[in-house]
Amino acid sequence: MENTFEPESNSVEPIEPATAPETAAFVPRTNLSGLSRHAEAIRGELSKVIVGQHDLAELLLTAVLADGHVLLEGVPGVAKTLTAKLLARTLAVPFSRLQFTPDLMPSDVLGTAVFRPNTSEFEFRPGPIFASIVLIDEINRAPAKTQSALFEVMEERQITQDGTRYPMADPFVVLATQNPIEQEGTYRLPEAQLDRFLFKLHVGYPTQEEEVAILQGHHAGLGSTALEQVQAVLTAADLRELRQQVQRQHVEPQLLEYIARLVGQTRAHKSLYLGASPRASLALLNGAKALAALRGRDFVTPEDVQYLAPHVLRHRILLTPEREMEGQAADDVVKQIVQQIEVPR
Repeated sequence: MENTFEPESNSVEPIEPATAPETAAFVPRTNLSGLSRHAEAIRGELSKVIVGQHDLAELLLTAVLADGHVLLEGVPGVAKTLTAKLLARTLAVPFSRLQFTPDLMPSDVLGTAVFRPNTSEFEFRPGPIFASIVLIDEINRAPAKTQSALFEVMEERQITQDGTRYPMADPFVVLATQNPIEQEGTYRLPEAQLDRFLFKLHVGYPTQEEEVAILQGHHAGLGSTALEQVQAVLTAADLRELRQQVQRQHVEPQLLEYIARLVGQTRAHKSLYLGASPRASLALLNGAKALAALRGRDFVTPEDVQYLAPHVLRHRILLTPEREMEGQAADDVVKQIVQQIEVPR
């Protein structure tokens, strides 16, 4: 028995040094240490105020790295606006906030031309949309006329006023919050606008332990002072460099086909009245690249795509009336599609 065991042990030993050089050569392909360091710094600043919500923080960072807009949905009082404000504070870029109301006009968002008597000319005065991080609070409380003002700027990063093009700063990210559609005084967002959001994230209630921690913090008088402690840890130049790293993430060809099959299945599913557009495929690809980088990998896996699929697709698909009457949700259909499509190996 000893003679048969020793040759097997010796035959295994040379394999480890043979595979080690491949791993060592693979790791430096993209150095993600800087990205990980910045991401941890942002998480640390958010944790000064926000209790829990680790998945939400990761998804928000994913969207920022993927150069995408985010729609946060949840009942009032679950810190949607606070989280967006704190994320903006960790970035050393211009920030503005808009409170959407039923009487808000497009010019209140984009800006307007002002007549100057001394020059007898009109001068364009930029609106609050001209910032790098734009927080739109309760976006679904404004009517469709105001929502249409966001179509061009969210997609093309520019506005056109009186035939003149005004580009946005780089970076440009819209973080919008909304209450559930069942809440009184809200409007349904147009499908064309929803499609411009990279993610739609559901913000739920905290756990009992997290809510106790929130109460303890406020009881200790840390409610307002903690906001001032959040510092900027990332500049616009840093963010542009990190986004370039994300774009260089490795993606296997079969994974691109997997993304196309997932999105394509939404257009043929019997429970869906409207499927996702090719913009959803791009969102899945860009989001998966950023998520993989945040998790310390320079390559995308099918698990990255599966994890992001509900956040990318839930606001881009419409259920048939029959399925809505049955109480089915968009996330249920996305889960079915993910389970049906064969995972590449």
